[in-house]
Amino acid sequence: MDWLFIERNIPLYIEATKLTLGIGALGVVLSVMIGFLCSMVRYYRVPVLNRVVGIYIELSRNTPLLIQLFFLYYGLPKIGIKLNAFVIAVIGLTFLGASYMSEAFRGGLEAVNKIQEESGLSIGLTNPQRMRYIILPQALAIAMPSVGANVIFLLKETSVFSAIALADLMFVAKDLIGMYYKTNEALFMLVVAYLIILLPISVIFSVLERKARYDGRGFLGVAAGCDRAWQRQGGPDHPGAFFTRGALWKKRP
Repeated sequence: MDWLFIERNIPLYIEATKLTLGIGALGVVLSVMIGFLCSMVRYYRVPVLNRVVGIYIELSRNTPLLIQLFFLYYGLPKIGIKLNAFVIAVIGLTFLGASYMSEAFRGGLEAVNKIQEESGLSIGLTNPQRMRYIILPQALAIAMPSVGANVIFLLKETSVFSAIALADLMFVAKDLIGMYYKTNEALFMLVVAYLIILLPISVIFSVLERKARYDGRGFLGVAAGCDRAWQRQGGPDHPGAFFTRGALWKKRP
């Protein structure tokens, strides 16, 4: 292993890491936002939009990211739409990631027991209140492992952006191998760079998953949230109000 070569080329990998993180961060944030909206459309089965979102999800998940990037990079200029490589990378990553995020969120939403929603209605909660205090806390706790896995998956998918001439980590590694034939050193730095990016994210999502399940966003957190909403609706004077922390749905006196 040529450590002098590694030391000399570390700045190239640092710049490539910044570019990779920039694309990945924007792609993940947009994927979460769009994916959550799509999951709400699917959950509530909004007419027309539900079918459109379903087609989008199947198209996105069943075509490789590389083909999507080629279509954006080489196909759009043919119809007069020209975008730089960075924007195309973000759009491609978002197009792919939002479909996976949508299914992760939808799985969490549909895992919430319907009787809990009905119980929310019985204590007079509005639809936004039921979503905020009953459905979302449990859905996010259930979906957190899938969301974390999708974030890591999307960051790993950034390795294909070298195909559209972006100087990301993979581009730098291939460039160094082609110029100096230092395959072991270039691949070693590539692996280390991705580990530096992905390992902290994996740890963060593991912590978030535990907090979501046990520190107020899971079962007991729903009870506390509904108690607060119940109090806003008029407390014990509200007809049919029931909810306690110890038993999820228990008739109040």
